[in-house]
This record gives sequence, structure tokens and C-alpha cells, in this order.
Amino acid sequence: MPRDRTYRTEAIVIRRSDFGEADRLLTLFSAERGKVRAIGKGARKPQSRKTGHVELFMRSRFLVAEGRDLDIVTQAEMVEAYAALRDDLLRATYASYAVELLDRFTVDDDPHPDIYELLSAALGWFATLPADELLLPARYFELRLLSMTGFQPRLFNCLHCGEPIQEQAQAFSADLGGLLCPNCQATDPRARPISAVAVKVMRYLQTRPWDTVSQLRLRPAVLHEIERVMYAYLTHILERDLKSVDFIHRLRREATLFVPVEEE
Repeated sequence: MPRDRTYRTEAIVIRRSDFGEADRLLTLFSAERGKVRAIGKGARKPQSRKTGHVELFMRSRFLVAEGRDLDIVTQAEMVEAYAALRDDLLRATYASYAVELLDRFTVDDDPHPDIYELLSAALGWFATLPADELLLPARYFELRLLSMTGFQPRLFNCLHCGEPIQEQAQAFSADLGGLLCPNCQATDPRARPISAVAVKVMRYLQTRPWDTVSQLRLRPAVLHEIERVMYAYLTHILERDLKSVDFIHRLRREATLFVPVEEE
């Protein structure tokens, strides 16, 4: 019997661009199939039934026909819109950062149901949490994604001597992928200092579910310290800068420069 050339899948739109006169070129991330590239035929036409279901970051159910080079989306039905991610620039940038990381750490047609659930949850956090509380889910997403893809930083023992890490200032080696105790810091001159509090928080994010992590109330300085450490580690692994990070920093600088003028 001939093999069925169509399949149904729930997926999140992580990239999209114009294709031809009326189509969209989509990158979908599916629990069952991983990263899939497909054409949304006629998706740019206002009257198309697909138009409202293939927006960036949207989670939808798709009927897809397998193609020689690119699959073709024949039907789409929205499951979760995450509308705030398209209405707010800061939220959109955090969502872009999450999908940029996911795109770098995954390959086409390689299913990762756990990563799909993580991305779906993260988009929900970025869409609904207060705008000044997005640092924590961003750090949680980074550490969980690294664990799921085999790049989990080692935070409990010194990478050089193997001794348990004590509750004191340490150094994080992006090159080696974890912590060095004070006695071994000289083994990597590029290792950067990290406080005991930051180490404790990173361990917590790495080993606890989000429902528990979300109860944390942390000083911004601690989250920014972890952000710097994680960015150094991620850029070392990927051997490139992350576009979304630069834009997040730009938005942050602009926010600090803006001072409202009070009316007399």
C-alpha cells in the first residue's frame, strides 16, 4: 500500500517569511517531528483560512502534506495565540530569544517532546508575567534547554579537582562548562567570578520545576549576574552572538534613559 503522505501535528511557528506572491515560508517546531520547514500556501491572502493561524509564536494544529523539499501546510487551527507576544515589543523580544536558542540547539526532523513542552510553557510565561519579571523565566528556559540538549553546566563539583563546590565565591568557566573552586581558578584564566548566591540560584533553576521556581523573589542584580554568565557560556557553545540578546540590552538601556516628566 502507498505510504500516507500527509500528517497531523501540533506545532509552534518559530520562524516565518514571505514566499512568492501569496505564501509563507514557515519553520514549525512540533513535539512529534521536531523542526519542520513548510510552505503555507496562500497564507498571505486576507481571505485565507490559514492567515490567522500561522502567525509567529502561535501554537496551532496543522495538517501537512509531505513534499520533496518542503512540506505544505494544507490546514491550520489555532490552539494558543500568545497574543501579547505580538503586541508588546519587550515580550516579543524575549520570545524571539527563546526560539533563537531553540533553533540553534536543534536540527530538522529530530523530535524533542520535552523541548516542545518547555517552549510552549516559556511563551506562556513571556506573554502573561509582568514585564519586569521576565528575567527569571528567561534564565530558567536557558538552563532547562541546555540540560535537555546535553550541554548542562556542571554546578556541583569543581571541573578541575572534582571537589564539591562550597558556599563561597567561585569562578565559572565557559570554556570548560561549569564551576572552578578558588584553588583551581588559575586553570582557566578566562573564567569569570560568580557569587555564591548566583550559584545557588542556578542550581535551583536547574533542578526544580517551574511551579517551584516561580515563587522565587530575587534581586535584579543576581539575575543580571546569572544572565552575564549564561550569555558567555551560550556564545562559547554556539560560537556566535545571539541577535535577540543585543536587542534586549538595547531596550533595557532605552528604558533607563527615559525619565517621565511630571506635570505641574
